[in-house]
Amino acid sequence: MSGPFRPGPPPGARPGPPGAGHGPASGFPRPGPAPTARPGPRPGPPPLPEPAEDLGDDRHPAVDAAVRALANAATLAPADQIAQYEAAYETLRETLATIDQA
Repeated sequence: MSGPFRPGPPPGARPGPPGAGHGPASGFPRPGPAPTARPGPRPGPPPLPEPAEDLGDDRHPAVDAAVRALANAATLAPADQIAQYEAAYETLRETLATIDQA
């Protein structure tokens, strides 16, 4: 199919390189954060829970140890935190199972 006619771009403005038509000169904002925006400081770990001293005889030593282990895990590296969380989960699961059986 040869002939004198070759299709070309549609009439009007031609697209430019990526990002053209955006920015302060065009009146259209560029998507994403502002180029001068910098992220703020990362938040630290959450505050440790206050110990509940008014529970009296309702405390369970295994649960208390698991809660302390979870609080201490916040200071560990992420890979070590996983092991602490899994150990605390198992302790709490076993403790609750023994309480349910009693």
